[in-house]
Amino acid sequence: MKESLPIQTNRSSALQFVLLFGLISALGDITYESGRGVSGPYLALLGASAAAIGTVSGLGEFLGYALRLVSGYVAARTRAYWAAVFLGYGLLVSIPLMAYANRWELAAALLIVERIGKAIRSPAKDTMLSYATHSMGRGWGFAIHEALDQLGGIIGPLLFSAVFALRNSYRDGFSVLWIPVILIIAVILAVRLRVPNPEKLESAPSAAETQQTAEKRLPRVFWVYALFTFFGVAGFVGFPILAYHWVARSVFPAEHIPILYAVAMGVDALAALAVGKRYDKVGLKSLRLIPLLTLLVPFFAISQNDILAILSVALWGVVMAIHETTMRAAVADLISKQQRAFAYGIFNTLYGVAWLIGGAAMGVLYDVSTLGLFIYVIVFELAALLAFLFLQRATRRAAV
Repeated sequence: MKESLPIQTNRSSALQFVLLFGLISALGDITYESGRGVSGPYLALLGASAAAIGTVSGLGEFLGYALRLVSGYVAARTRAYWAAVFLGYGLLVSIPLMAYANRWELAAALLIVERIGKAIRSPAKDTMLSYATHSMGRGWGFAIHEALDQLGGIIGPLLFSAVFALRNSYRDGFSVLWIPVILIIAVILAVRLRVPNPEKLESAPSAAETQQTAEKRLPRVFWVYALFTFFGVAGFVGFPILAYHWVARSVFPAEHIPILYAVAMGVDALAALAVGKRYDKVGLKSLRLIPLLTLLVPFFAISQNDILAILSVALWGVVMAIHETTMRAAVADLISKQQRAFAYGIFNTLYGVAWLIGGAAMGVLYDVSTLGLFIYVIVFELAALLAFLFLQRATRRAAV
């Protein structure tokens, strides 16, 4: 009994940590998903052109992922995880500050600052979550966090829409977002005081950590996994392209798009719990679903049939759930504690680069030929399946 008590206490502390960080992420999503959801029309209202809006969006997403390579490296070297989390979430003040922007250039800069903040906090946050999820099953732990995170992604746009409907004012909509920003800082302070050293939540070394203790470089299996991630994400059709098709081809009216996105976020939240549990049972094998389901999304979505389009929304949400849970959990299972923050930085950077390349390529292909878009997705997801076979072989070798 005396030996089991510390284990139970550790698991209880770990669960509390995951739940509280899920609350932080939910409040963060309430803030920045609201801003991102209306960024296009708001920038246009301030005088931005379509080209400017597209450039700002692309630049923000690129920086939001590319800078994670730097922030991950810094977090790994300094282990100042809490400092990165405080700074990263602190930059969310840029979203309510948009209420005071009187030029589109200023509003665009604030949107980019928010993405930079996400780049700063993400590797440190994922690393701390990897410590906390060790005792409960990483798939399940990341799934709980993702479910709470997406709950915020649903509430945020709906909250902004409600305020806008009542007041018919973007300024009032952005101003109400001061509330979640203040709450985020308060909860971070509370968690920091409760769990100052989250590394201690992962007491037992993993098999990967035992093998990597004396190594300086990231293991070969990680780079194979990174290749699989790149191909799988580069072939995933982004929601803006799907939404553009539905409105342009009159599949759905424009006012229904936020509702469809909220549905996708709801599916993401629910599916995360299922795929997280599945990952804890079968491990990396569960990642096979990524290329298989990703292949189906454009064939259902890019059509004139509204039923198939709604089905594609559900599929899109499931794929996002796998991206945000098992793909993140797998990094922690492949990499030692000492190298993990840097590995998350690399993983997130490659993820963002793949997202940028895929989004640009599929956007061009859609304008030229939807058949070309379908072929593009097939090629990249077949490449992801091939990379997955190499990943399985690499993991077997690493286990020997």
